[in-house]
Amino acid sequence: MLFEILQNTVKNTALIMAALLPIINPPGGAPIFLMLTHGASADTRRYLARQVAWNASLLLLCAMFIGSYVLEYFGISTATVKIAGGMLVASIGWNMLQTDDAHQDDPAKRVELTRPVAASRAFYPHTFPLTVGPGSIAVALTLGASIYKDGTRPIAAPLGAVLGVAVIALIIYLSYGFADRIVGLLGKTGTTVLLRLTAFVVLCIGIEIVWDGAEQLIKPLLRH
Repeated sequence: MLFEILQNTVKNTALIMAALLPIINPPGGAPIFLMLTHGASADTRRYLARQVAWNASLLLLCAMFIGSYVLEYFGISTATVKIAGGMLVASIGWNMLQTDDAHQDDPAKRVELTRPVAASRAFYPHTFPLTVGPGSIAVALTLGASIYKDGTRPIAAPLGAVLGVAVIALIIYLSYGFADRIVGLLGKTGTTVLLRLTAFVVLCIGIEIVWDGAEQLIKPLLRH
């Protein structure tokens, strides 16, 4: 019995990670995190990375276990969540594209990102929508529905979900906390190019999420 529970827990952990990691993509978010924490010390950046990892894990678990009930209570569809979240992602990507690199490199105009300021930004925009966005929330809602439907594994399913989210949170912390080292390997010019491309990709992702949500709302209307 115990062996079966452990086996099913490992399977559920792998399922959660396989479903969420490609969407969250913490290493891919490292350049964005580094760009938005410009002026922060290494300690402050790692402090913020811990906060983001913790917030992300709570947000994912809430989406899995109670998210569907909350949306149902307020009468909100996942398509609406995608549209609203996609607009937020697109606006952040657009603002990142407008960032002036020369202004950031000027020591006289550089603003130090202190811990209190970093803490105020830990949830928005770093956790939501940049780390855990509408796409990953929609997947978490679907995974949560499968957890409740799986009556054959009442312990293994939720335990696997918690472990899977914990591993994802650890990957988020490592990717964000050491983003300066990861991106620093590219050099100044390579980092600038990567950040610009990443900002454009974020803008495109936001528009794609909005379109995906709008398509889900429009298709039923066209059928009628």
